Amino acid sequence: MSVLKLAKIYIVDSQIYVSLMGTMLAAFFFLEQNTFRFPKLYLIFLTFFSGYLYTKYQGQGRIFKKILIFNFFTGIICVLLIIRNHNEIVLLKWLLIVVLGLLYNSNFLANTIRNIPFVKIFYVGLVWALSFGFLGLPEVNWPIIGFSFFFISALVLPFDIRDMKYDTVVTFPKLIGIKNTKLLAYFLIILANIISILFFRIDSIIALLLTSFVSCILIFFASENKTDAYFSFWIESCSALPLIIYLAIKYYLLF
Repeated sequence: MSVLKLAKIYIVDSQIYVSLMGTMLAAFFFLEQNTFRFPKLYLIFLTFFSGYLYTKYQGQGRIFKKILIFNFFTGIICVLLIIRNHNEIVLLKWLLIVVLGLLYNSNFLANTIRNIPFVKIFYVGLVWALSFGFLGLPEVNWPIIGFSFFFISALVLPFDIRDMKYDTVVTFPKLIGIKNTKLLAYFLIILANIISILFFRIDSIIALLLTSFVSCILIFFASENKTDAYFSFWIESCSALPLIIYLAIKYYLLF
């Protein structure tokens, strides 16, 4: 088995990759706000990882039971991280994020957010945004929440293009077509960057603008015929680009 196939199985398909990308985006915002601390990153990674595993393996029998056991222990680790490094307010914030994750896709609910037409992309954007600008910071940071909401929502849209043939609910590509869905994604990215220009530092703005440019190129070439790796690796990687570009500017270009 090739290295790429092994990487897909053990890193991408395991939900480690998307969780890591989300954590790297969180790290970028923490650096931007001068509040970087590793315990916060551990908390966000474990929360994302547990949440994505829970969503992926819904209704899959014995595997799902193992996921529930795993999530129980990761939940304990998260609580211990919060108690050791934060306070009861952060614990309440974290519990809110967990509840929002459960509402997204849980078989014990009659209706879930994931099955409501057009809501899914914005709900994912909201949960990521709250993880960065609400859970991860001492005070609510609305610019971070706003940027993350629009940017992540835009990155979710190509996945709806990928899943057009299989989605059982009405999605934007099914309703308005692939071309207009991409235009919607571009519009959301423009809104995100207006926020960044108004509220972030110049080095952060450059990192976000370059990331948005790359993201728009990847969205432009997204189609039903692209391999899963195009979405699960390349488009997911856009979340890590702000941190990579920011560090390059700060330490190599001496901006």
